[in-house]
Amino acid sequence: MTIDELTRLVRVRRSIRSFKPDPIPDDYIGKILEVARWAMSGGNGQPWEFIVVKDPDTRARIFELFKAYRQIGDVMENTRAPEMRHPITGTTSQGQPMFKNAPVIIAICGDPRTLQATVLHAQIVGSERETYHMNMANATFLIHLAAASLGLGAQWVSTSPEWEGKLKALLGIPEPIRVPQIAPIGYPDYKPAPPYRRKLEDLAHSEKYDMSRFRTDQDVVKFIIELRKRTTAAYHPAREG
Repeated sequence: MTIDELTRLVRVRRSIRSFKPDPIPDDYIGKILEVARWAMSGGNGQPWEFIVVKDPDTRARIFELFKAYRQIGDVMENTRAPEMRHPITGTTSQGQPMFKNAPVIIAICGDPRTLQATVLHAQIVGSERETYHMNMANATFLIHLAAASLGLGAQWVSTSPEWEGKLKALLGIPEPIRVPQIAPIGYPDYKPAPPYRRKLEDLAHSEKYDMSRFRTDQDVVKFIIELRKRTTAAYHPAREG
């Protein structure tokens, strides 16, 4: 793969929030997981394990767990000024399907005990809050890139203590295995909005930090408000048909 091909792939990748129910070939899932298992990890600890969920009833129950969690999140988000609220607020209550129709959900499991593969200092300083979660994020990101390379979409759905335990019970996941995120995968049922990224010249520095590019607290607030305007369509897509 050339650098231009890699650049094209990362630009094509989107976080998809509405899927067609069309099935995904089994070999596609195998290829996606083959890519994911080559992710980087501290000390090569490789904490990841993957549960591929296709059963419609199980997928529906996973979505209901997520939906209940989002309702809690909506209450919190609605305490913000409207222009600062995350665009996901109210999506489930407004009837947006999110990942409800995704034909496959990959539960990305991790074994925190593998942190012992890292040097002792990494185990003590930051511990699971850093190295372990970075390891899991690497595998998740590769799942998304692999899906994009196959013409599929994926959504990054983080769990929380409010529903991770229920998800583990549903999928029969033992202690101490964790499920920090899931990845619904399928064919998008809408055309994703154009991507938005900060310009390279605004975030790249040479030799030392260029203080002329330092953003004040107010600059960051303005950035988030503008970001909300740019990304709202990604969370409330107009579906095909």
